[in-house]
This record gives sequence, C-alpha cells and structure tokens, in this order.
Amino acid sequence: MTTAAAASPPLTDTDIIRLAAQKNHQTDVVSLPEYLLSLQSHETLISFLHSRASSQSPSQAISEYTCSLLSLISLSHHTSSLSSLLSSLLSAYTHLFTSLKIPRDSNSVKTIRFFNTLLSDVPVNEIKIILDLILSDMKQVVNLDDAQMLDLLPKCFDLLRESEKGGDYVNLVFDRLLDCDWSKGLLLKLVSIVRELGFFDKRRCSEFLMKVFEGMKIVDLQDLPTLVYQLLVLASRGFNKREVVEGIVVFFGSKMGSKVTSIVRQVEGTVLLHVNFAVKQDPSLGQEVMGLVKLDLRAFNHFAVAVLLSVARIRKFSESAMGILKTALLTAYRDYKFSKDCMWLPNDSKDEFLQSVKVVEKAVLRAVNESNYGREHVVPSIVQFGFILLESVEERSLKEHCQSNGLLGIEKLGNQILKTLFEVHDMARSEIVEQCKFRVLSLKPEQSMSVIRLIGNLVQNYPYPMLEHVSRLKELLDYFTFMHGKVATYLVTALLPLINFSRDLQDYTILVVRKAMFRREDAVRHAATNAIIDLIMAEKQSKTDGSLSLQDSSSQASCSQQEIPCSTHGGLFQELSALLQRCLYQQAKVKEVMYQGLVKLVLVDPSAGGPIFDFLLPHFLRFFREDSDVQLGVNLCIKIENGRAFIDEPLDCLLYCVSLILVLQSHGKSHPSDSAWTCFGFSLSQDNEEGKNSSAESFSTALLKIRKFLRNAKFEDILGLAQEEVSTSLAEEKRKCCSLILLGIIEVVLNTIANELEKAADAAKGALEKELIEYIVLHDALEKDSGVSRQSNARRVNVRASAHGTPATIPDSCNSNITQERIPFLATSSIFKLLQTVLQLYRTECSNSTAASQKHNQSSSAETLKRCSKIISFVLETTFHQIKSSPVVGKEDPLKTLIYGDMKVLGPPLLKLIFLLKSRPKSTTDQKRKESKVRKDVEEHLCLALICLRDLITISLQNSQLTGLLEDLLSVSKLEYALDYESDESSRLDDLNVRSKELFIEKLLKPLISELLLLSFFREVEILCDITVMIGNELPCKWKNSHGTWAEGFCKNNSIMNANVVKSVVKLAICLSSPPNDLFVAQSLAQELLKVTGSGSSDSLEVSELYPLINHSTSTTILSCILQLTEEVVSDMDWAIKKVKTFSLVTQKSIHVNHNEDHLSGLGFEENLYSRTEALVKVLSSFVLMSLKDPQAEHFLRLATRLYKHLAQMSKLRIAPKGCKQLLPSLEFQRLVELTCKQLTVPLYNFVAEMQRGQLENASSKGILNKIKRENKCIPDLIFQIEDYEKYLIQLSKVSKINLLRHAKRSTSRDFKILDTVGEGDASNNEAIDNKAAEAGDNSSEDSKDDDENASERVLSPMADDSLGAADSESDGQNVHENENAAFIAKRLKRSNQQFGPGL
Repeated sequence: MTTAAAASPPLTDTDIIRLAAQKNHQTDVVSLPEYLLSLQSHETLISFLHSRASSQSPSQAISEYTCSLLSLISLSHHTSSLSSLLSSLLSAYTHLFTSLKIPRDSNSVKTIRFFNTLLSDVPVNEIKIILDLILSDMKQVVNLDDAQMLDLLPKCFDLLRESEKGGDYVNLVFDRLLDCDWSKGLLLKLVSIVRELGFFDKRRCSEFLMKVFEGMKIVDLQDLPTLVYQLLVLASRGFNKREVVEGIVVFFGSKMGSKVTSIVRQVEGTVLLHVNFAVKQDPSLGQEVMGLVKLDLRAFNHFAVAVLLSVARIRKFSESAMGILKTALLTAYRDYKFSKDCMWLPNDSKDEFLQSVKVVEKAVLRAVNESNYGREHVVPSIVQFGFILLESVEERSLKEHCQSNGLLGIEKLGNQILKTLFEVHDMARSEIVEQCKFRVLSLKPEQSMSVIRLIGNLVQNYPYPMLEHVSRLKELLDYFTFMHGKVATYLVTALLPLINFSRDLQDYTILVVRKAMFRREDAVRHAATNAIIDLIMAEKQSKTDGSLSLQDSSSQASCSQQEIPCSTHGGLFQELSALLQRCLYQQAKVKEVMYQGLVKLVLVDPSAGGPIFDFLLPHFLRFFREDSDVQLGVNLCIKIENGRAFIDEPLDCLLYCVSLILVLQSHGKSHPSDSAWTCFGFSLSQDNEEGKNSSAESFSTALLKIRKFLRNAKFEDILGLAQEEVSTSLAEEKRKCCSLILLGIIEVVLNTIANELEKAADAAKGALEKELIEYIVLHDALEKDSGVSRQSNARRVNVRASAHGTPATIPDSCNSNITQERIPFLATSSIFKLLQTVLQLYRTECSNSTAASQKHNQSSSAETLKRCSKIISFVLETTFHQIKSSPVVGKEDPLKTLIYGDMKVLGPPLLKLIFLLKSRPKSTTDQKRKESKVRKDVEEHLCLALICLRDLITISLQNSQLTGLLEDLLSVSKLEYALDYESDESSRLDDLNVRSKELFIEKLLKPLISELLLLSFFREVEILCDITVMIGNELPCKWKNSHGTWAEGFCKNNSIMNANVVKSVVKLAICLSSPPNDLFVAQSLAQELLKVTGSGSSDSLEVSELYPLINHSTSTTILSCILQLTEEVVSDMDWAIKKVKTFSLVTQKSIHVNHNEDHLSGLGFEENLYSRTEALVKVLSSFVLMSLKDPQAEHFLRLATRLYKHLAQMSKLRIAPKGCKQLLPSLEFQRLVELTCKQLTVPLYNFVAEMQRGQLENASSKGILNKIKRENKCIPDLIFQIEDYEKYLIQLSKVSKINLLRHAKRSTSRDFKILDTVGEGDASNNEAIDNKAAEAGDNSSEDSKDDDENASERVLSPMADDSLGAADSESDGQNVHENENAAFIAKRLKRSNQQFGPGL
C-alpha cells in the first residue's frame, strides 16, 4: 500500500478540483487516487489551502478547493486516512477563518455547511480542538458573518454527548460562551442556533436568556423582530417559556420605554404580530403572558397591555385577556384606595401604591395612543376594553381619591381610551357608536350613564364626525319611551350640541318627545318634559354662545352634513308650546319639572320671562280669584280618585317659579351689585324689552295680594274644605294635602321677604322682620294643626303620587335621591338672612326675658321665649334641609348656583347661634317648673344647630372647601368672642389648611366639648366628637397625635356616666392616635376594663383608677367600642395578607421586574403587618381574661376566629413551596407567634370552658338552647382555625429547624366537657341533673347515633319524649324544662367528643 502510494503521482490543487468535478459527473462508483489515501499527502494537501488563502481572491479559491477535497473525502469518508485528512483540513480551515484570512461570505457559508455534514467522521478529540479554536475567536465576532463557524456547534455538541463523559465538556463549552462578552452578531447567532444545541439544565438556560435580554439593547432595531420571533420559537419548544415571555415584555416595556420614536413603535407593532402568531401556534405562551400580569402588577407596562390586547384577538383568549386587564386595573385602584384609607401603612407604602396606579394609567394610555403604528389589529380589543371599563361602576369614594391626586379613575380612563380611538381610527368610529347604542339599551341605569357621558364627550369634541352617525343615534332615540327616566333625560342632554348642527336630528328628537308625552308611565313623561326644556335651552344657549362658529373646526364635514337648524319665528319655545301646555294637565311631578325648567330658561335668556308669564298666567288664574273672599283656591289643587286624595297642582311650585322669574327680571333691569345677589352667582347683560309686561305685572300684583291674604285669613278659609260626601279619613287626607301646598306657599313668601329684607332700607327693615316672624309663626301653627311637614320627604312623595300612575320599574341607582328630594323654596341667601334675624331676635328676647323675670312678669317672658323657640326651630330645620339636599343636585344644574349658592356662608351664623344657645341666661328659682321645658327646647335647638354645622363641614370637606369654612368660623369666634389664636404654635404654621384645622379643634371644639359636658348636653358632645374625628383625620400625624393625647387625658381626668358620651370619647382617643398608638391606647383601656369587669380568679373594681369613665355602667359600651375598632383592624389584615402573598409569589418565582427593590418593599410591608398583628393580640389578650356577657362573648369569639384564620395564612406564606429556598422566619414573626401562644391561645380554651360552665348553670334560662345552637358553629370554627394555625406552625418549624411551638400548650379539654367542680350546696341538684342528662343521652344513642338533629328535636318537645312525659307530672313542668335543657347539653357535649376527639 505504501509502495503503491509512493508510486502514485502527486496531485496538485488543480488536479483535485478537476478530479472532483469528474467524480461528480460519474454515476458509477469509482476508487480514489492512491495519493489521497496516503498519509504522506496530507501535509501537501493542507499546504494548498494556505497557498490559496494568499491569492488575490481567496474566497472563491479556498471555497472551490476545500469543497472539492471534501467531496472526494465524502466518497470514502470511513477510511481512517481520509478521516485524519478531514480533521486536519477542518483544523486548518478553522485556523484560517479565525485568523481573518478567509473572507466571510456565501462561499464560506457553503464550505462550513459541507464540513458540518462530515463532522461525524472527525474524532472526538479533534472536535474538542476545533471547539477551542472557535471559542478563541469570540472577541472578533462583530456581525453575523463573523459567527459562521458557530454553525458547527450543534453537531459538535451532539457528537460530544454521544461520547463517554462528553456531556460535561459540552457544559464547559457552553459556560465559556456565557462568560464571554457578546456582540450583537454573536447574540443573534447564538439565539438562532441555541434550539439545536440540545438540552441544558434550567440554570444555564436562565443565564443564557438573561444574557440575551441584557444584550438586546445593542441590537439594531430592524433585527429585533427576527430575534423576538426566534425567542418565541425557542419558548414554544419548552425553553423556559415564562422567562422568555417575561424578558420580551420587560425589554419592550421598560428598557425600550424611553425610545419613543416612530421606528420603535413600528418595531413593537411587528413584534406584537409575531407574539400573536406564536400564541396561535402554541396557546401555552398566551397563558404565560396572562400569568405574568396576573401574578405581579409591577410587570404591567404599555407593552404588556399591547400584548394582552393582541392576544385578546384570539378567540380562545379573548375573555380571559380582557379579564386580566380589567382585574389589574381594578386591583391597582382598589389597592390605592385601601392604602389611602389605611392608617397603619407608612407613607412610603402609600406612595408606592399611588405610583402603581399612575404607572397603570400611563401604560394603558400609551398602548392606546400607539395603536396606529403597525398594530391596527388590536383596535377591536381596545374598543372592547374601553367599554368594559365604562361598565365597571366605581365607588364615589374612589372617584374622590382619584380626583384629589390627579388620577383619571376607571370611568374617565375608559372614556379617554374610546375618545382617542374615535379621533385616530376612522374604522373604529362606527363600532364605537354602535356599541354605545347597544350598551345604553342593555345595561343597568348606573352602568349606562357612563356610556351616555361618553356620547356627550364625543358630541362635544367631535361634532362633525358624529354627524355621519346620526342614523344610529336616531335608532337609539327610538327606544326613548322604553328607557329608564334618568337615562332618557341624560341621553337627550348629551345629544343637544349635535342637534345644533342637524335639523334632521332635532326634528326627530321632537317627534320622539311628542310620542313620549302620551305614554302612561310617569317616568317617561318626566323625561319628555326635561327633554323639551333642554331642547329650548340648547337653542337659546347656542344663540348666546355663538355656536355657529364651530363651523370653522379643523375637522370640516361635507356641506350636506353642516346643516344648521333654522327655527321658526319665536324659536322652539313657541314651536313646543303645545307640548308644554300638555304638561299643565299632567301629574304634579311633571308640572314641577316643567316649572323648574322654565326658571332655567330665564337664567339662560332673561328675555324669555315675558312669553313664559303669558304662558303661565291663564293656568294660574284657575287657582287665584281677585274678586273672591278666598283668593287662593288651594282646595282646587287636590284631586280625589279611587278613594284617595293626592296633589294634582303643585301651586307652591308654580308660585316659586313665578317669584324667581320676577326676581331674575328685576335683576336684569337694575344690575345690582354682586354682593347683593351672592346666592345667584351669575351676571346678566341682556336688558329686557322696553315697556311693561302685563303678565308680569299681573303676577307681581297677585303675589302681593296672596302675601296679604295669608296674613289675615284663617286656616279653614284658606283650605276651603267643605262638608263633602267623603269619608272622614279621606277628608283628613285632603286636608293634609292642602296644608302641604300652603306650607310651600308660605316658604315662597318667606323667600320673597328675605330677598326684600336684604335690599331694604333701614327704615323698612323693622316691618319686614315683623312680617317674617309672623309667617314663621304661621308656618309652625299650620304644621301642628295639620300634622304634616315639608321637611319630610316620605310624606311628600306619598301625597304627590298619582292614583293611577305606574312607578318606574328600574330603581334610579345613578342618583337615588333626585327623584324624591325636592329643591327647597328658600335660597341659601334667604336662610342666611333668616339666621341673622334669628340671632338678633334671640339676643333681644333673652335680654327682655331677663328683665321680665326681674320684674316678675313671668307670663310675658314665657310667651316671648316660646315664640322665639318656634322661630329657631323653623330656621334650623330649614337649614338642615338645605344642607342635606345640596349634594343631591348636580353641579351642572343651573338651579344649583341659583338656589344653593355658596353654602359655607351659613357656617358663621350657625356658630353664633350655638354660642348663644349654650350661654342661655340662668332661670330664677321661681321658674323651676318651666326649667325642664326650656332646657329641653334649648337642647333640641343646640343639637340641631350642631348637626347642621357637622353636615356643612362634611359637604365642605367633600368639595375641598373646608379651609375657607373653618377660616370664616375662626374669624367669627375671634371677633365676637375674643378668642386668642396668636399665642399658639399652630397659629404660626405656614400651611393654611393645617393651621385652620388645628386652630378649629384646639380653640373651638375642645372648649365646647368640655363646656357642654359640664352642662350635661350629652347628645351635643357626641356630635362635637364626631366633628373632631372628621377634621382630626385630615391632619398630619404630629398634630393628630396631639389631639389623641388630649382625648386620652380627657378619659383619665373625667368621670362620665353617660354611655354614649363615653363611647364617643373613647372612639376619639383611639381614632385620633396614629398607628401604632391607637392600639396602644386600646390596649391600655382593655387592661383597665379587665380590672373593672373582673375575671374568674380576681375581684373587680367599681371604677377604674386610671380611667374614671370606666365603671360598671359604661364597661359594656367601652368593650363593644373597642371590639368594633379592632374588628376594623382584622378587616385590614385580610387585604394586607393578600399583598404579602403577592410579594411571596413574586419572590419565589424570581420575577425580574425591579426584583431587589420589590423584595425590600415586600419585607417592610410584611414587618408592618406583623407588628400590627402583635399589637392587636395584646389588645385581645385582655378580653380573653374577662367575664364577658353573651353578646360580647360571641362577638369576641367571631373576632378571634377571623384573627386565627389570618394567622394561619401568614404562617402558610412563610413555608417555601417545593423547589424554592426556605427562608428563616423573621424575628418579628417569631415574636408574634410567641405572644399569640402565651397570651391568647392558651387562655382561649379556659375562656370557652368558662362559657360552657356558665351555660350549664343557666340551663333553665330562656334562650339558652338557641345560644347553644349558635355556638355549635362558632366554637368549632374557632378551634378549627386554631388547629389549622398550629398545623402550619409545626410544618414551618420542621423546615426551618426552629421550634415555634415551644411556648404553646396543648389543651386537655378540647372537647369542652363540663367540669364537676360544684359547690356542696348544689351537689345533689347538679348530680340529679347530670344523671337525667346522661340517661337522656343514653336513650338517644340507643335509638340512633347518626340522627343527632332529630334527637335534639325530641328533647326540645315534651310531647316527643314519652319517658320524660310519663315520669313528670303537670305540677313539675319547670323541672321538665330544666331536665330537657340538661339532656340537650349532654347530647351536645357528646357530639363535641365525637367531632373533636379526646383531649390531647
């Protein structure tokens, strides 16, 4: 063989290329030249490769020669010599490639692929050398062409794994790859081939992905979609799916978040398409996407939102993806609301929850704003998501929190999403309008209101695009008569701006309203009446505001779309007057709606007053006769139908409407100063037409005559009730209806007089004030005579109802009080004037009363005070009604400003009246008989005045006007009562909000509480405590704690016997102490309660030495108060544990979104929870030692059950799941466990045993059986929760090697059997009872062991147990009852033994 090889002529590189070409064309199997098979030829053949690398075009030369030589080797590759030649050739080629002597092009790719097909013939040792050469070149890899040699890695790894211990070497090679620096070319290449490299352990896969996502920031933007697609393919094959999805979401959501360019958005759009396609191919990827956001809200970013919206386009994931998005948003808002209200959370945690909500809102809005950059496929999902948010009705408190911190809130966010889509995407407009129509018709009223507000926003901001969808809006209007009343009203209001641009829509709306006026349902007619008024107002407002200028809008429509209604001469008021005329013959509520609407018309257009008067005058003359003795036909306003009397004409509302229009017209003419009309809050610039209006004059004259007539007429004449053929009850009902109307008319007159009094000269004020007082006295007398009051809503609704009218079938959940709450007839400015008059009168009457008492003129003094008391009662009740009804009327209602105005002006006169009432002159000894009556009146007035002040402060707090109100109140007290504010530290505060609240509590509320307590005004002290808590909770911790310290000192220095006052003071001390001080105060109070209530082993005190207000008469109230407050703490724990669970899951599953910061934040949150729970356990440890009565004992047991349930959850969360590292329990947790075991768990068993011992002693008392039945559920549930808690402690002790139960003592009486420790005197009786109980238990067990319920029923009934019935006689009935109770208890104990087992 060697000789033959030597004889064979050597081959040149050209010969090899020619020979390879010949062999490729030959189909027959031929032998290779002996020269190639010779080992001596290898060096020469390799030298040809080096010589060609030095040529001018090395790429083609090297590729041609190498491929030719490889093709010859492949013909007989199993030959050992050729295998050696292949190894040498591959090594030489690799060396040249890494030395940059071989160009990186398509020729090199072809050559490397050829090598890859023959790698199986290369020895393993040579493969290792090749891999070393390839890895040594990693620093020179810049782009993909530089990484061509890495195509050999998959085949090399497979060959190495097949060899002995080759897997370890593969892992070493892979680790070297992970340790080197990756260029963008190397990264792209490794991602493309890693799925072919075979299986690696989870740690190496995680490190590889971490390296990839860290290096993605240097990858060119155009390469990112391809890279992501390869990663998704890799994930679909099981390569760490969760980490791949997480890395993609985090990279594009966080690391790429700062690069907001059009190119980046287009790249993200392409990536979304890849994700969508990958999820369609592998649904498990969709589950990973949703699981990532569901697990941790901190993974929520704009790209995660976009991914979920894209996945939602897949039918399988549509509902779940939308649910995840909705849940994430609602969770963020609810967590923020809870953290805002939670007192024990530190400010840092509250700020984190606030930032979380802001991040969520920004993420959603950014995903929507970028929806037009290559991601139009998600637009339908965005539309669906926007409406889902609109349907999620949010709580009012959440709206207030969002508004105070600059957040949008759920509804506004959904509104903004759909508005953005409507503006950007033309294709989405039809779908949005169609969805609006569908949801208004199908949703509940409270949900559809948000959709109507969306329609209103679209109409207001995009009128011309909305004109293209008028046909759909007309279809929606077709259902006007089938909608809920408020929904129909608000729908027309929302469409009003569009009606100004479309005469067709206006005519169609009028047609719909005409049809609605003929419906039988009251709610439909109410809505139609409101719609008529709104249409007329819209027309007048458009003329005033010049809405035609909107034609210059940037979004111009076609000429056919820009039609502007050309109303007939006189406008819509004249055109719709027939419909308004029909309203005059409808039910009273419809007329009230119309009268209020007419006032709104005059507010918009004062010149409309004349036509309105002309319209109302004929109707008014039906009830007013100038030539009659009884000018006012109140009895004509009542209608009797179906044996029932009801109000058919609200004459008081008509007169109120007329009086307001007259005032508005006079205001338009004279233009008085703004200060004279502070309650109206508007400025009219349009003068009335010249000349006098005959209708206006007629109304003005009529009002004056009515005013004079009411002063002189008698009730019987005014009411005009004749002896008709009706029953007595019906006559009384009719009388009440007439009285109710007359009371309203008197209030209208009072409002008119108050307005005149405000503008009157000094000479005329006396007569007006006298007239004012006369009408108040008349009002009071009429109320007493008829037994009705306009301040009672319920009565008003009953008598206003129609006999055959059908109420709305759907309750108005949007604003439940609007349909029942009537707008008061006295404006805020009038009430303010009444309060001033009352103050002046009260001062005068008090001084006159003192002088009369000194002159022994008792009758005149008593009469004066009695009249003054009536006036004060009326004014305070009116003020209370005004304050209560103010939040009901919407801010957008024009009557809101006209009638209510600035409510805080009522604060100063209320405070003055409170000071006057509490400083009432002392009665002489001759007045002792009337002292109780006078004190009762003063107490009622003072209580009502304080309630009005409290409600006024509440409204001001909701409207962010509290500081102004408190400043006004402080200025009053400073000027009139010489209170010094300047010497206090709080007066030097820079923050006006804090300073006003602090001074108000310190200088006004605290002295008032002390003073009224000395005067024994207990109800008033309760109200003042409520005000103090409400304002104190708005203060920073420093100032809030100071008031809590004062309240605690107040408890220590005062002995109060009134239970309600004690409850308010204790609540004040606890609520105004910031955590953890609140539970420290509660713990101190509970310890003193223990001394007073006593325990089974100690005597009780009569009065606590530390807190004198704790005594036997108040202990039960204080105990209930503390239990109620601790129950709120336990409720807070429920939410907190859920958040701890989230932190634990994130930590255990190694979510990489701000992992370190989140871990530290979670630990801090967890420590706060443990410390809070520890303080709660200390509070409850005193209760478990007390001898509690039945209601408090059951409350305590239920509270302890909930606490142990939470403790079990906390212990369970400390146990690491399988595969996760077990952490040692923190010192805070260990201290909590020790404290719970020592001070709560062990005494609880004794507590339950004492309870059951007491039940046995009171077995003959009534209700004991029902109580035992209740405890059959309560006590076993408590024991189950305790054992569940201890079970997790045992598991945690095993895995952490820390004995957490070293302080726990297992009870020996877990079956709660009754102990036999009884007194000698009762031994025989108890023994007899026990014997009978045991006998009854044995008998029942013989009958059936499984039918315990039936057995207990037989014991309960004397007739059911024949043995008991035969043994006892009728004279021993009481003994029978006692024996039955004993038998029932015995059976219960037996069931307990069977259920819980013997003691441990």
